[in-house]
Amino acid sequence: MTDFGNSDLARKVQELTLLYESSQILVSASDPKEALVSILDAMHSTMGMERGTITLFDPITQELVIEVAHGLTDEERRKGQYHLGEGITGKVVESGKPIIVPKVEEEPLFLNRTGARKSISKDDISFICVPVRAGALTYGALSVDRLFSEEVSFEEDIRLLTILAFNVAQALRISRMMEDEKNQLKHENRSLKEKLKERYSFHKIIGKSNKMKEVFEMIEQVSASDATVLIRGESGTGKELVANAINYNSMRSEEAFVKVNCAALPETLIESELFGHERGAFTGALKQRIGKFERAHKGTLFLDEISTLDLSAQAKLLRVLQEKELERVGGSKVIRVDVRIIAATNKPLEKALEEGSFREDLYYRLNIFQIYLPPLREKKTDILLLADYFMERYSRKYGKEIRRISTPAIDMLMRYHWPGNVRELENCIERAVLICTDHVVHSYQLPPTLQTAEISNTVPSGNLKTSVEAFEKDLIMDALKSARGNIAETARRLGVSERIMGLRIKKFQIKPKQYR
Repeated sequence: MTDFGNSDLARKVQELTLLYESSQILVSASDPKEALVSILDAMHSTMGMERGTITLFDPITQELVIEVAHGLTDEERRKGQYHLGEGITGKVVESGKPIIVPKVEEEPLFLNRTGARKSISKDDISFICVPVRAGALTYGALSVDRLFSEEVSFEEDIRLLTILAFNVAQALRISRMMEDEKNQLKHENRSLKEKLKERYSFHKIIGKSNKMKEVFEMIEQVSASDATVLIRGESGTGKELVANAINYNSMRSEEAFVKVNCAALPETLIESELFGHERGAFTGALKQRIGKFERAHKGTLFLDEISTLDLSAQAKLLRVLQEKELERVGGSKVIRVDVRIIAATNKPLEKALEEGSFREDLYYRLNIFQIYLPPLREKKTDILLLADYFMERYSRKYGKEIRRISTPAIDMLMRYHWPGNVRELENCIERAVLICTDHVVHSYQLPPTLQTAEISNTVPSGNLKTSVEAFEKDLIMDALKSARGNIAETARRLGVSERIMGLRIKKFQIKPKQYR
């Protein structure tokens, strides 16, 4: 310890030195507990403090516990536990006011619970305790021992310790705020992951047809494993949705799930995207880039439209699948990766094998567990389920109260051949919801592709007369459905007589009984 004498100037220098050191410690320390230990050490070396403790209040146990100490053994520190109002420390925390004990031997409230003062006569010890307080909140107490001396200015000690305690309280406040925010982020992260898992549960995939039941069974079988999965099916059948369901029901669901659309990347960048590159590997490579494989380490990588990869990228992909290692573009360092692969394609890979545009060894490496998603035209029984689901979703999105899809519109949906599959159906229903003016989606609100014979081969073409008759038939069928097949009620709803209604029903060969 530097000896500045007993002059006021020397003490001021000591105080300023201590305040500066403590502020630097609190600003630079990453661990609050280590910072508190360093502050107590600085108080000893700068001001001659014999013992020092920082006692914090635990809101769960409602006890005061010595968090850090200088001059105490670990066993002595563990003994230092108090209740609010108990002993000097408990009184300080309870009242929020400092207490000075010039001679601990003469103070009955001084408990010496740690037993650290047995080796020195209590007549020689002074005890000073100040609250660690910021605003209205008291976190604990800062206490120090000093060898008793008539020349000691306790007021000066209280002032200095109060400043230090306030700085400690501010650091604790910030630390706890950061910890609370961190815990909140963890909670939100867990909550979001649970929501994603629920959202992408294969039970949430719409479909009750036999072919979709087979898909569900396969998803359930492969999710619990680490096997590579190849999802096949036309564009718009929901391959990415199945990939999500597999991942979020797998053992890697807590890890990264990285998606790559191979078709959207130019050939010159695909290897850099997948495997990363080193700085200066090619023109424009100004810094090192981490590839998708490294980002997906311990997790899952979804390679959509894998058939579009060039042969060079296929060779590197095969190496990663076989050896579990890669090298960045322009680099020589071997990087080990642990990644599960889920691939998808809408093209027949067998044809690509014949043409030589897809490696045979990679095909067999990917084709360990294959899931085929049937097109919508092969699972007609799911069309109405999907249409109702999309109608409810977009009704909520656009704030509309749409209750059902009209019978003629359902017939039109069922007759269409759906080249765009589920994605096209979703777009059709969203459009219909947008332009719907009442509580029912009508056939004329569906896109023209479903109503033009030359394009969809669904509705017979005709002149004005046939068009009017088709519209009239739609109205009657809709009214019959609402009236549960009651002809009289249907006539009243449409504003015609029962006789005219009977003639129209006979003309259009409508069977009212089927609506009862």
